[in-house]
Amino acid sequence: MPIWKRNLIVCWFGMFVTSIGMSQIAPVLPLYIKNLGVHNTTLIDQFSGVAFGVTYIISSVFSPIWGHAADKFGRKPMLLRASLGMAIVVFCMGFAQNVYELIGLRVLQGIITGYSTACTTLIATQTDKEHAGWALGTLSTASIAGSLLGPTIGGFIEDHFGMRNVFFITGALLLIAFVTTALFVKESFTRQDKKTLSTKEIWNTIPKKSLIIIMLVTFFVIYLALYSVEPIITVYVTQLSQNTSHVALLAGITFSASGLANIIAAPRLGKISDKIGAQKVILVALVMSGLLFIPQAFVKNPWQFMALRFLLGLATAGLVPSVNALVKKITPDSLTGRIFGFSMSAGYLGVFGGSILGGQVAAYLGIRYVFLITGALLLINAVWVYFKVYNKLRLTE
Repeated sequence: MPIWKRNLIVCWFGMFVTSIGMSQIAPVLPLYIKNLGVHNTTLIDQFSGVAFGVTYIISSVFSPIWGHAADKFGRKPMLLRASLGMAIVVFCMGFAQNVYELIGLRVLQGIITGYSTACTTLIATQTDKEHAGWALGTLSTASIAGSLLGPTIGGFIEDHFGMRNVFFITGALLLIAFVTTALFVKESFTRQDKKTLSTKEIWNTIPKKSLIIIMLVTFFVIYLALYSVEPIITVYVTQLSQNTSHVALLAGITFSASGLANIIAAPRLGKISDKIGAQKVILVALVMSGLLFIPQAFVKNPWQFMALRFLLGLATAGLVPSVNALVKKITPDSLTGRIFGFSMSAGYLGVFGGSILGGQVAAYLGIRYVFLITGALLLINAVWVYFKVYNKLRLTE
C-alpha cells in the first residue's frame, strides 16, 4: 500500500474521532451542567451556549498558529500533540466539579486543537497531484461523519453508561487515535524555510493572493450555510410534522440525510475535481447548494424536507475538498500548513456564526427566512467565485 494511502486511512480515523470529541458534548451539555449544580433554566441555556461555542471561537484563533508550527516542525508532531492533548482534556471533563471548570476545559480544548489542520496539510502535501482531490474529498468525510455521529454517540453513551462516561470513552478513543498516528503515519518532511518570517513576509511570498482571500471567505460561507440550520431543524420538523410522537426520530433522520449524502459524494466529487479542475466543481456546487436551500423554505412535510436535505448534501460534498485542493494548488508547500490553518479558522468562525445567524433569523423573521438568506449568501458567493476565480483560472489554463 502506498504511504499516502496508509496516511489517509490513519488520518481519516483520527479526524473522525476528534470530530466526535468536538461535537459529542452537544446533547449532554445541558444535562451535565445541571448535574454540576446549575438548576436555573436560563443559566443552563446561557452556560450551554458559552461552553459549546467557546471551543470553536478559540479554535479559530489557534488554528493558524498550529498551522505555522506544522510548517516549521512537521505535520506528524502536530497530529501527535493534538490527539494526545485532546485525549487528556476530554477525559478530564469527566472529572469537572463545577461549570467553570467545564468551560475552562472547553477553552483548553479549543487551544489544543489542530488535528484537522495538520491532517489536511499532510494529505495535501504528501499525496501526488493525480489523487489529491480524491484524497482530500475522502478525508473531508471523516469530519462530516464525526460531527454527524458525535451527538448520537454522546447521547447513546450517556443513556447507557452514564453522563461522565461520555468524556471517558471519547478520551479513550482519542488516545487510540494518538497511538495509531504514532505507529502508522509516515511523513517525508523537509523544512524549506529556515528563518521565521513575519506575517507580511509570508503574505508577500504567496502568489495569487486574491484567490486565497476568496477561498477563505468561501470556506467561511460554506460552514455558515451548513450550520445556520442546525439550531432550528428540530423546531422546523415539529412544525411540518402532523404526528408529533415521532418528531425526535424524524429530526434525527433529517440531520443524518445531508451528512450521509455528503459522505457518499465527497470522494467522487474530489476525483472529478482532479480531472476537470477544482474551480469548476466549486462553482457548480455553490450554485446547486444555493438553489437547493431556497425550496426548503416552502416544503409541506418532513419527507420533502429530508429529500431536499439529502440533495443538498450531494451538492455541498464538492465544496470543502475542492476548496482545499485549489488552496493546495496555489500555495507553496512551505506555507501550506499556515494557509490551511487560516482556512480551518474561517471554518470554525463559520460554524459559530452559522449557529448565531440561524437562531437570530428564526427568532426575528421566522424559520423559513433562514433557508432563503442562506441560499442567497451561497448564490452571491457563487457569482463572486465565477468572476474572480473561475474566469481568472480559465484564462491562465
